[in-house]
Amino acid sequence: MTQPAYDTLDLPFVEASMRYVVDNGVKPVTYIAAYGESNERDEVPDLRTVPIYDARPVADQLSLDGNGFQFIKQATAVTDFLDSGQIETVYNPEVEKLVLQATGASRVIVFDHTLRVADEETRRANKLREPVRVVHNDYTDKSGPQRVRDLLTPEEAEAALKKRYVYVNVWRSISGAVEEAPLGICDATSIAEDDMVLMDLKYDDRIGEIHRTKYNPDHRWVYFPQMVPDEVILLKCYDTKMDGRARWTAHSAFDDPTSPANAAPRQSIETRSIAFYD
Repeated sequence: MTQPAYDTLDLPFVEASMRYVVDNGVKPVTYIAAYGESNERDEVPDLRTVPIYDARPVADQLSLDGNGFQFIKQATAVTDFLDSGQIETVYNPEVEKLVLQATGASRVIVFDHTLRVADEETRRANKLREPVRVVHNDYTDKSGPQRVRDLLTPEEAEAALKKRYVYVNVWRSISGAVEEAPLGICDATSIAEDDMVLMDLKYDDRIGEIHRTKYNPDHRWVYFPQMVPDEVILLKCYDTKMDGRARWTAHSAFDDPTSPANAAPRQSIETRSIAFYD
């Protein structure tokens, strides 16, 4: 672990509970439910109250390679994120351009997205996902290469797997300021290699793999309060380079104790992409 480029001493912070996992030698499992329903987990949770710092004052000091995440102001031309046509024709090209600029990669593939809504009634009616309130990272040394093979032809995949590639998620509010269940991010410089615990994701037709995270008192958590739709977080979820730069980050939604009692339920989109390098 290395020291971050910023000092947290003068940053505002809140204290909130994060759901880590106990590494007891048994691989935890998440059973992926139908859209609109809640996932079930077979794991031993470890709830820890941690300080979560407001990173807005130091946003210009953060980078994907240095910290595993980046905060950018970036407007969108999308007027309705529930319109799949606009996601396909308007938003995905925006994300592709954004990730290309942020990573310096030669090619970016946008391959998936998830709409998340905290309000149960809205979620069920529109068959959307709920915010994920467990500390996790989306790809591992097994699932990262496998997704490349799933998306590309065998010849393209084998060529791509010989070079560097990076998974970048793009996170955005889609309905006003985020007042409830904001995204907390654990700075990659504070994560030890053995903090990450492999977890199976069991779907009806396949099994995926992600990281859950065990507690480490050195973890440094940050967030960007009151995010609005013209702001995005770029989150590195996997990097093939193992030269000291950030490879991944742990992240989780959390219950902000400063949220007003009548806070609007969080509505967000996270778009998944792979940046390929020549």
